[in-house]
Amino acid sequence: MPVAAGILLYRKTNGYPEVLLVHLGGPFFAKKDEGAWTIPKGLVNPGEELLAAAHREFTEETGFLASGPSRQLTRIKLKGGKEINTWAVEGDADLADFKSNTFELEWPPKSGQTGTFPEADRAGWFTIDEAKNKIVNGQLPILYEFESMI
Repeated sequence: MPVAAGILLYRKTNGYPEVLLVHLGGPFFAKKDEGAWTIPKGLVNPGEELLAAAHREFTEETGFLASGPSRQLTRIKLKGGKEINTWAVEGDADLADFKSNTFELEWPPKSGQTGTFPEADRAGWFTIDEAKNKIVNGQLPILYEFESMI
């Protein structure tokens, strides 16, 4: 079963929490908005410590560092079996500095052509209610738990 780790970066604006989400990159999500955003996360390498993987993946997908105390949220399991380990970290990031790593994909399908796409094509700060409409359904429990602790 695949294991992923990520960071839910949050800040307080006028006393209200906002969370940083990234929009899934690549051609499959290019025209989708609701349900196409995620916490910055990725697969854990064999032998890698979960929190270290969460920080590595966060930086790879955003170009930002999440430095500060972290609070582990409850591990969730997606329908396909993937496990997601998430830490909430308070911090800030200037979206003008956003930069994601890339992946290669044959596109269009069966064309024999390979394209390079960003893992995340943009990032945004959202209130909890906004984030609930944007995030992929399987990650909603992360937002509900975060909301209950903040």
